[in-house]
Amino acid sequence: MHPTKKHLSSSQIIILGFAGIILLGSFLLTLPVATQNGERADFGSALFTATSAVCVTGLIVQDTATYWSVFGQSVILFLIQIGGMGIVTVAAAITLISGKRISLKQRSTMQDAIGAHHVGGIVRLTGFILRTTLCIELLGAALMAPTFCRQFGPWKGMWFALFHSISAFCNAGFDLMGITGAYSSLTSVHANIPINIVIMSLIVIGGIGFLTWDDIRTHHIHLRKYRMQSKVILSGTALLILLPALYFFFFEFQDEPLKVRILQSFFQSITPRTAGFNTVDLTLLNGRSHALIIVLMLIGGAPGSTAGGMKTTTLVVLLSTMVAVFRRDEHTNLFGRRISESTVRHTVAILSIYLLLFFSGGFLISHLEQLPLSLCLFETASAIGTVGLTLGITPQLGTLSRCIVILLMYVGRVGGLTLVFSALTPQQPTISKLPQEKLTVG
Repeated sequence: MHPTKKHLSSSQIIILGFAGIILLGSFLLTLPVATQNGERADFGSALFTATSAVCVTGLIVQDTATYWSVFGQSVILFLIQIGGMGIVTVAAAITLISGKRISLKQRSTMQDAIGAHHVGGIVRLTGFILRTTLCIELLGAALMAPTFCRQFGPWKGMWFALFHSISAFCNAGFDLMGITGAYSSLTSVHANIPINIVIMSLIVIGGIGFLTWDDIRTHHIHLRKYRMQSKVILSGTALLILLPALYFFFFEFQDEPLKVRILQSFFQSITPRTAGFNTVDLTLLNGRSHALIIVLMLIGGAPGSTAGGMKTTTLVVLLSTMVAVFRRDEHTNLFGRRISESTVRHTVAILSIYLLLFFSGGFLISHLEQLPLSLCLFETASAIGTVGLTLGITPQLGTLSRCIVILLMYVGRVGGLTLVFSALTPQQPTISKLPQEKLTVG
């Protein structure tokens, strides 16, 4: 008798795919041609950079512009593109281009990776994602090219425009502006209206999710016809942009001209979910602003998008459940629809996983590096939310602390529940139930 052949689950395929691309990227970044001085990068720096790129985070231990060569920067950009679109989506694209037939198992994996509710139409949706991604990234590069070409010349300017367009759309936060100042991000263009607007637009478009794009394409401005998920994402995203922007406008940047103040307020509201660019020195912001940014980093973008974090839908379901409890409603309701109990349970599990990793990672790094806990919690929120914002401690972290950040970035990108589901064998449903007993909470 032949042993039963075990097949990898969708969750296992996703986490192994991300791990494989990270290792490949790490190898390529250790090649001498990947650095500007022609010397091999140490494997630790290469692994950290590759993980940050594939997990579209943006935390770095070596300045991207001054340490990595054009080849190294190209590898990073390649990893960002794969990480932003998703390993499974890229693999499906290669299969489609080669003319091969996509199996039912592959379609199911694509469904889990994109966050689609049904397998039907998944190949068509994948094709739409690929075409839209290419068009948006090229459009973003074209809009930024005039500014960068005037500043750096035609060839370097076009490369800068393409790099920042892909990095912004994929919510990665990697930049090449280190030539104006090490680890400076976009602070040198903080008053440039075209660059700020294009970067912010790319971040939002990439962060609202592929299924929301599909709704916009299909139903245009007829919002009532949208999926409930799209309505939740769009309304939640709008509030998460507007409310923090109002806070930053009234409590930060008060010495800046009105135009710059508005730009900086909206940029710092948008970038923590989960792009990682910054146009101001974050160390100059007050503690309340740091706390707000931490919350935004943990929330993240939409499911099935290029963004990480707990996701906007998670926050909305949590708040709606809280309101339902206050009103003593039996179910959580949104936009005239009832949310399933399994969704509520998954939401609570996701929140618990993120908070556990966020706090435990911060405590460990604080202990290992003897740094203030507030700095370390900012770093771990940035890592688990795949954001890339930092208060400047990333390059100085020791090996063990970097390993903790790498793990947090990886979990933040593939998803905590994905890792749990891949490790545990699903239990068979049972008809019998344990006796029920009341437990007082709160």
